[in-house]
Amino acid sequence: MSSLFTWHQATLAGFIFLLVLIAVSNLVVMRRLGSYPAPASFPRVSVLVPARNEETNIEPCIRSLLGQDYPNFEVLALDDHSGDRTGRILAALATEDGRLRVLQGKPLPPDWLGKHWACHQLAEAASGEWLLFVDADTRHHRHALRDAVGAMLAEDAAFLSALPRQEVATWAEKLLVPVISWSLLSFLPLGLAYRLRAPFYSAAIGQFMLFRREAYKQTGGHRAVRQSVVDDIALGRQVKAAGLRWRLLDGTRRVQCRMYRNAPQVFEGISKNLLAVFNNRVAAHVFVWTWLAVAFVEPLVVLALRLAGAPVPALSVRLAGLAAGGSLLLWIIAYRRFGYPLYLTLLYPASMLLALAVAVRSVAVSLTGRATWKGRQLATTDQVLE
Repeated sequence: MSSLFTWHQATLAGFIFLLVLIAVSNLVVMRRLGSYPAPASFPRVSVLVPARNEETNIEPCIRSLLGQDYPNFEVLALDDHSGDRTGRILAALATEDGRLRVLQGKPLPPDWLGKHWACHQLAEAASGEWLLFVDADTRHHRHALRDAVGAMLAEDAAFLSALPRQEVATWAEKLLVPVISWSLLSFLPLGLAYRLRAPFYSAAIGQFMLFRREAYKQTGGHRAVRQSVVDDIALGRQVKAAGLRWRLLDGTRRVQCRMYRNAPQVFEGISKNLLAVFNNRVAAHVFVWTWLAVAFVEPLVVLALRLAGAPVPALSVRLAGLAAGGSLLLWIIAYRRFGYPLYLTLLYPASMLLALAVAVRSVAVSLTGRATWKGRQLATTDQVLE
């Protein structure tokens, strides 16, 4: 029995250090937005902003976009039936700068999700050769657009996405939001993903997605993913399936975002996405999150038991110590790269347990048809697979 337990601890330690290797490789492969040469040409870019009840965010977002130093662009914002001051703020901004066009959202068709329908309308109205989709809660450095175009041209890519610097203030944000960036850095070996043909090995962040228009049309755009809760991941997989060249960049020096502002928003927002990442396959979702909880929490339990005087085999204790140390290193690598406070790495067990709770909630709300965002239902039980 003790040998089986020791083998189990060795498996956990090996898994953790495999993730460390992936994260270290991604530090090299995932280039920063702003690290490429200046663009040699300036294709017209349409910057597209869907906005629903964004009165807190919309003005700083639009002003940061209008302040870009890129010479050939327009900004289109769509007011998606907001119940707050979003529409009035956009109208006032449009009178100040002719490069901003404001659209009023059409009624939502029954087979579309809201944001996807808004993005589709924006793309249809855009005049640019390239399309940049950004969320209304983002803010952009004045070089962001120029640097994105330069990166796209240098990489000869059809699609580019970038991870913003995520601002976290409340404890719910601090413990859960960084898990998104951490998971991308730790579980997706980009050097391999760029070469593999399998669409599953791809990633995109909906807060910043730049398409060549022909690539957007070739993949079917938002129409092709109109019922997918995680439209960014679904679009990335469409690009990969079409055999188009794509890149995922670190955009933390050029784009900022605060996705959520309180605990209910954090839980609702992340819950709607987690199961959808696994294509609504409950069994795969449950297995992965159970394994992650075991891998990152069990070694600490073993160490705690040994400190309490329990008869834990010495080799198991050493292996648990290696796993715990590797876990901390992994979180430090991710948090340092993406600009999160390093003291939060000491709380990674709490982050993992809280993420597990949200993963359980994601299954529950999806199975019962209660997954919502901004007052709209997102998933129904017949979309969830056992």
